[in-house]
Amino acid sequence: MLLIPAIDLQDGRCVRLRQGDLDDATVFSDDPGAMAAQWLDQGARRLHLVDLNGAVSGKPVNQAAIKSILAAVDEEIPVQIGGGIRDLNTIEAYLDQGLSYVIIGTAAVKNPGFLRDACSAFPGQIIVGLDARDGKIATDGWSKLSRHDVLDIAKKFEDYGCESIIYTDIGRDGMLSGVNIEATVALSRHVSIPIIASGGVANLKDIEALCEVEHEGIEGVILGRSLYEGTLDFAEAQNFADEYDA
Repeated sequence: MLLIPAIDLQDGRCVRLRQGDLDDATVFSDDPGAMAAQWLDQGARRLHLVDLNGAVSGKPVNQAAIKSILAAVDEEIPVQIGGGIRDLNTIEAYLDQGLSYVIIGTAAVKNPGFLRDACSAFPGQIIVGLDARDGKIATDGWSKLSRHDVLDIAKKFEDYGCESIIYTDIGRDGMLSGVNIEATVALSRHVSIPIIASGGVANLKDIEALCEVEHEGIEGVILGRSLYEGTLDFAEAQNFADEYDA
């Protein structure tokens, strides 16, 4: 099980939101590069970045912070990014910078043709971010709830050739209320590509619960507030997951 620390970027700083609310942000660091180095030192094998300003504006905003993170990591581990990615030029620029994976969320739902083109142009490097509440897809920084069923959309996007799917239960994100194991497993059983869980991880019990269903096709989990508020120790959690897999 791959445990992936999240670095959410807003105005050049590392923050965490509650349920995606940009007005409910907690600042955890003014130095994104140092934060990335911290997770690398603790044994992280991948980092998850979100350009929160970009998610609203529809174009990259936190470029300086992203550059500092990539410099700190120095290609030792893969880094993935999401937020405001709406065109192939943006994807190409990110990959040229040294990012390993690009996450397409809202644009994938609103413009499936763009996702298809992206998967074709950059095979193995496109991850789809599906954010849902009660089984329905949310878009535009979670501000809008669509009529699209998450299972149907996931199946369609799998056929396009996306590398994996990040599934976030937005009702739990940033709330430390526990992972929605049932919905995550239901999604992983519906498709054959890997699922990365997201939203609600509070402590080691959540990691254990995910390890128990890893065989269903859940390859990893994104960790945010639990790490920054200290309810989960990253190194301890990754060691636990590794021993569980052994």
